[in-house]
Amino acid sequence: MSNISFIGAGRMATAIVTGLLNSKARAPAQIACLGGADNTAAELAARAGVTATGSLDALLAGADTVVLACKPQQLASLDTRLAELTRGKLIISILAGKRLTRLAQTFPAARNIVRAMPNTPGQIGAGITAWAPLSTLAAADRAIIDQVLGSLGKTVAVEETQLDAVTGLSGSGPAYVFEFAAALRDAGVAAGLSRDAARQLAIETLLGSAKLLVASPEEAETLRDQVTSPNGTTYAGLQRMAARDFRGVIRETVLAATARSEELSRD
Repeated sequence: MSNISFIGAGRMATAIVTGLLNSKARAPAQIACLGGADNTAAELAARAGVTATGSLDALLAGADTVVLACKPQQLASLDTRLAELTRGKLIISILAGKRLTRLAQTFPAARNIVRAMPNTPGQIGAGITAWAPLSTLAAADRAIIDQVLGSLGKTVAVEETQLDAVTGLSGSGPAYVFEFAAALRDAGVAAGLSRDAARQLAIETLLGSAKLLVASPEEAETLRDQVTSPNGTTYAGLQRMAARDFRGVIRETVLAATARSEELSRD
């Protein structure tokens, strides 16, 4: 199995490393990381047993795959030697808003480049990551992608032109779900529940509903209708959501995030 090096050692890098080790896809000796001015690389090395280095040469010397996991705004300031040091290597970028054409300028001699958009549930292996390659992946490289990105949860291959929409839906989506959870909690309090009880009820309702949606072959609308009796309590609530154009608000939310992702990608 090939060695993997990480440029950046923050939360998502840590999640990938943890997933790779837990799945036995890589051993600690096959993983190295390079952090910034903070202690993230040292902390990851101490926790996971991987190698932390302060040298690009040492980081990349034995690596076949490089995961770019630094902050997006740091791309422009990366060492220019990367162009040569990454020659023949597979580059996997999780930098938001950085297109493949831009990445190819930094890594012109890479054997291939993959741009990925994970989401924060990947930190516990429950994420969904969409990805797109610069060129057609060799079978061996596809296997590496499945291992690296699969360590965060599920994966889906898309066209790069769709990644802004992915950002608006699943990339930003956890924030929408958390906001909805907070709204359910606060509504429960308004209805007379204690904050702790409302929080528990909101969380378990979201969790159970998501599990049912996964387990059922039915569409979300069918499951909704199974809860809804004519003129019943659920119907009363849904009528208020419809009156406030709940679906329209969610559509506008995703489209606004998608548009912002498009803007950032052009910058």
